[in-house]
Amino acid sequence: MERDDVALARRQSGGGAVYHDLGNTNFTFMSPRESYDKDRNFSIITDALREFDITAEQSGRNDILVDGKKVSGSAFRMAKDRAFHHGTLLISTDMKKLPGYLTPDKAKLQSKGVRSVASRVANLTEFNGSLTHDSLCHAIVEQFFSVHGQRCEIEDLTIERLSRESSLYQTYQQYSDWNWRFGSSPQFNHPISSRFPWGGITLDCSVHKGVVQSVTLFSDTLSVEFIEFLQSALPGTRYCPEDIRATLISGTQHMSEELQSMAEDVAALIERELA
Repeated sequence: MERDDVALARRQSGGGAVYHDLGNTNFTFMSPRESYDKDRNFSIITDALREFDITAEQSGRNDILVDGKKVSGSAFRMAKDRAFHHGTLLISTDMKKLPGYLTPDKAKLQSKGVRSVASRVANLTEFNGSLTHDSLCHAIVEQFFSVHGQRCEIEDLTIERLSRESSLYQTYQQYSDWNWRFGSSPQFNHPISSRFPWGGITLDCSVHKGVVQSVTLFSDTLSVEFIEFLQSALPGTRYCPEDIRATLISGTQHMSEELQSMAEDVAALIERELA
């Protein structure tokens, strides 16, 4: 994702990861909790699609299907006095990119996070080639006004507009922060192995909330001192390349040149794995 300049965002609601490009339109319904109606929200979307001669149906708790293929997935959050329901609408997403970003290597990352059930997906343009982001948004807005029986002014929430609302802008900044995107992640284990001139090594890092909790090490190196250093130095470090490198390099700066070189090797190995 970093190589392809794909940004990583993390939402409040549950469920699996979503790939979002300009061919995928997101919608959100926000309301007081007492007037929240998930089925009504879904009907607004499916009725809007009917304007394009697309027959869509709600499936299960959070999907919209057309001809048995998933064109939309939703997620939800209920607070004390408010609720929201948001989801995707695949219009013309680059389907060739989906497997690369949304299919993890199970041998490399064992997570205790919640997985979503994989489904066959399709773009809405497969069913109506004239449908666009703008035309679908217009149809949803008109259907929303029709259902709720009143019209209101439409407002564009640009970054410039957000910056004038301190609470909204603070939320925007919070959601782009490392601590929100990675620091609240569920516990997972990430085993990394390689062989160097000084010996082979396998590090199995246990990470929770973005921080290394413990490291299990296997190595045939003769340097017991270096293995003991890794086991004591890495726990408490944020699991990102720059922090791990800083921990390894600063921790060995008063050691021998041989151990400093070994630390550089391990830092470079972890950087490659996380990249």
